[in-house]
Amino acid sequence: MDHPPIPLSLAAAGPLTGIVTVPGDKSISHRSLMLGALAVGETVITGLLEGEDVLATAAAMTAMGASIQKKDQTWHVHGVGVGGLLQPQTALDMGNSGTSTRLLMGLVASHPITATFIGDASLSRRPMGRVIDPLSLMGASFTASPGGRLPLTMQGLCPAVPLRYTLPVASAQVKSAVLLAGLNTPGRTVVIEPVATRDHSERMLAGFGATLTVEPSPEGRIITLHGEPELRPQIITVPGDPSSAAFPLVAALIVPGSDVTIANVGMNPTRAGLVTILQAMGADISVMHPRTVGGEPVADLVVRHGALTGIEVPPDIAPSMIDEFPILFVAAAFAQGTTIMTGLDELRVKESDRIAVMAAGLAACGVTLKELPDGLAITGTGGDPLPGGATVDAHLDHRIAMSFAILGLNARAPVTIDDARPIATSFPTFVAMMESLGATRRK
Repeated sequence: MDHPPIPLSLAAAGPLTGIVTVPGDKSISHRSLMLGALAVGETVITGLLEGEDVLATAAAMTAMGASIQKKDQTWHVHGVGVGGLLQPQTALDMGNSGTSTRLLMGLVASHPITATFIGDASLSRRPMGRVIDPLSLMGASFTASPGGRLPLTMQGLCPAVPLRYTLPVASAQVKSAVLLAGLNTPGRTVVIEPVATRDHSERMLAGFGATLTVEPSPEGRIITLHGEPELRPQIITVPGDPSSAAFPLVAALIVPGSDVTIANVGMNPTRAGLVTILQAMGADISVMHPRTVGGEPVADLVVRHGALTGIEVPPDIAPSMIDEFPILFVAAAFAQGTTIMTGLDELRVKESDRIAVMAAGLAACGVTLKELPDGLAITGTGGDPLPGGATVDAHLDHRIAMSFAILGLNARAPVTIDDARPIATSFPTFVAMMESLGATRRK
């Protein structure tokens, strides 16, 4: 049964102020459930992101034999041990989660089981070939829909073939899929990463007791995993997701007079590109109380409204902030001068073609821009409100929906998102958090 769309339009009558936390990091949440399910004993997780994507991972791990339960505010995972995953009795429904799908394909690849992956309409359009290729080299076999898409059925091989694989495209998901397949593979699995991507998998694998080395070389980062470790259960506190923190952060920068603190944000250097770029544009962002929690760097961000200046964003920073470009486009729309952002080919194959969809929505709101083959050039207002007055088709993409909701906070006429329901995939408390800072929902 199809539910009707839920439009969303936010307004700011005055400055945004207050202290907020954002949901747990999605990348770390997925991996803590997966590795907890492969450890022997009980892993306890606090701060888990309870969005639909992460719950899809929990359901899949349960279907393959792990016991996962929530008690009060903590999650308890009783694992099956490396190599212990069981044959799922039904297809694994991944919903909208590309991360769950690609990482779980890696886990299944080195187990003697067959699994069918299905997903929603958006996920079923996303290509899985970049994961199918290396996992096939390890011995897994695939029957996929045309174009290497879902639904797909895969048969793992045990023992799998250890692999030395150079990533053809910067992708933390492909790297992680190969490393996870390597867990139950004898010998050494080696991934060579020409461009560094988020390293949550490496940090967490080491934290759970896997033998893993990361070495720089002329080829890039060489990651070597020794197969068949005994993973030890952990107590994990998931830091706030920097991709979610991006929304209140940019909101504070563009709404005059704002002063917002975002507490307990993950500051992993492979994810902190947005803060670096905004500071280069002149943003008033203070990184307070830096600390390390569970191997991951964490800090509180204090953000104040102020003038932004357009810059040319270095393309090599793109992998460290690929999910934050839609909201950076919004920040650029209020900067003085032109911001040029290129090297974003990856955005064309996300939940939607984020370059084209953002360009269309921004233009409808009165933003001056030029769409480039691999990015956008945006000329900002210098801080003045945008005309607004558009209803934006977010294409069922949570990050685009939230980006335009933030843009509408400094627009003369309302900006309405056609359907806010997908926001629940990553940030179920988004509207409530914005209201706590002083934003209002336009009726």
